[in-house]
Amino acid sequence: MQRLRELNATESVLIRKFSDLEERNRNFFKFEQNLVRQSQRNLELMRTKRRRPRLCELEDSLIQMLVKQDFVQVITPILISKDSLAKMSIEPGHELFKQVFWVEEKKCLRPMLAPNLYFLLRELVNIWEKPVRIFEVGPCFRKDTKGRHHINEFTMLNLVELGLPLTNRKERLEELATNVMGTSGIKEFSFTSHRSEVYGETIDVLSNFEVASGAMGPHPLDSNWGISDPWVGIGFGLERLLMVRENFQNIQRAGRALVYLDGERLNI
Repeated sequence: MQRLRELNATESVLIRKFSDLEERNRNFFKFEQNLVRQSQRNLELMRTKRRRPRLCELEDSLIQMLVKQDFVQVITPILISKDSLAKMSIEPGHELFKQVFWVEEKKCLRPMLAPNLYFLLRELVNIWEKPVRIFEVGPCFRKDTKGRHHINEFTMLNLVELGLPLTNRKERLEELATNVMGTSGIKEFSFTSHRSEVYGETIDVLSNFEVASGAMGPHPLDSNWGISDPWVGIGFGLERLLMVRENFQNIQRAGRALVYLDGERLNI
């Protein structure tokens, strides 16, 4: 079972039942050989066709889509201050505070992109005409719960649009989420309300499991950053999007790893 999971066997294979040991072993070797050959073919395509990792290709396609829709890409520091987290209500005693990777007493690896985007919005709203549309794609870090949907180092896409009418914020948020899901190659998904430790009520995107979480303003956190205009924002985990699209059995296969290369286990 472990060997087949490592080779990304589907759940339908893993739950197969057999009449006796001989039949089980015969089918195991057949499944294993087929999965090994598929992995070898996929790895060979990276070398012969110069195919880039799927995570990089997904990031590029999402960037191109958002730029065409008048969003401006930004890049911000990976190290952020303890004060920035406090402005997001993440202080000692907060559940997310326990998951932060601290580099020194007052600096940490960012667990989310939101603090930096808030900072930029405060400045850009005085420079650009509204609506202000920005996004960032980059690594975030959390001492997250171990499991098939969680990793400590992951890639987030956060996009935010500020200065839009109050009346259509929910519709706009769902429109933006639908654009990202379509560009990611995922057709089946739904929206649901959820309670967040940071934003309170959120609108999440589900496709077997949560792949994104969105919020709307005005919001109580806005005053900490000098923001007063209505806004919508949503954050996607790119590894989770890949996990859904490629039907990976664990998220480690979709992320930065030494055991896997573009979803294929190396000790095949």
